[in-house]
Amino acid sequence: MSLDSESLLDLSLSRGTLHRNGNGRRDGDPVARALADAGTRVIDLADGRALTCRVDGRLRLVHRAPRFDDAAATTLYLGHDDEGTTYVAVLRPEGGDLPEETARGWRTLREVGSDLDDTDAGVLTTAVALANWHARHGYCPRCGAHTEVEEGGWVRRCTADGSQHYPRTDAAIIVAVIDRDERILLARGPHWAENRLSVLAGFVEAGESLESAVRREVREEVGLSLGELTYRGNQPWPFPASLMVGYTALAEGTELTLDPVEIAEAHWFTRGELSFAARSGEVALPPRVSIARHLIEHWHGGPLEVASDSNPVPGPAR
Repeated sequence: MSLDSESLLDLSLSRGTLHRNGNGRRDGDPVARALADAGTRVIDLADGRALTCRVDGRLRLVHRAPRFDDAAATTLYLGHDDEGTTYVAVLRPEGGDLPEETARGWRTLREVGSDLDDTDAGVLTTAVALANWHARHGYCPRCGAHTEVEEGGWVRRCTADGSQHYPRTDAAIIVAVIDRDERILLARGPHWAENRLSVLAGFVEAGESLESAVRREVREEVGLSLGELTYRGNQPWPFPASLMVGYTALAEGTELTLDPVEIAEAHWFTRGELSFAARSGEVALPPRVSIARHLIEHWHGGPLEVASDSNPVPGPAR
């Protein structure tokens, strides 16, 4: 077996093509400029869902022109494309009812991220990431005062001490552990559905390198030491604010010692065993949009036929 890769994984949420215009965001009000331009493309975001439709058989985000009432909403500047078209996201109030005639078309990033084109995938990933940050950072972590939105939604400034706060991203590693017989290790967290399995993952701790985090997480969760590590790619995972960094790792042994707080069960699979289990529904795999699914199918040598791609793995670290 060779763990060398000819190319990095083609990851669904790493395909964004927008220019974020970081310098321009500091010059005046980028949202006001965007809303004053009839050519700006607006997406509405409601509880993490955006309106989608199919055009010529292809799933697309539904864009609209700016409206007068957008200026009163929380509107996020996302960037512009190569043609100079600006994109913004308007956040609807949480818990608000969606229009009945279009409710069926509202989809989450988990559901549609792998089906959108590069531009729309980047637009929705960025919008969801920023929306999640704003929902959790309305108060200053230094003094507790309210914060106000600046720079098109990319900064919040404390109204009391003037400190600026920026969207945070928590680095996490995710790793497909392979043994010397080319079997893959899949595991289930205690709070997951009974048949839901995935590769191992965890957050990078303070003062820790990515590779050290891979070795620590695998050792802590299943008791294995690792040999060779191979980097496979990374993608944002805004549920709510992670960057998933993917690896393949060669296990130096196969005997498992599970941490019951983190792992309810773990099993080794050959390619044939996993193919049968996924097809029959005995094992439910992570959704296609996740880096976990890409790592598993990279090991498998191609797409796996699954009984269902619904019920995605919960939590930020997948």
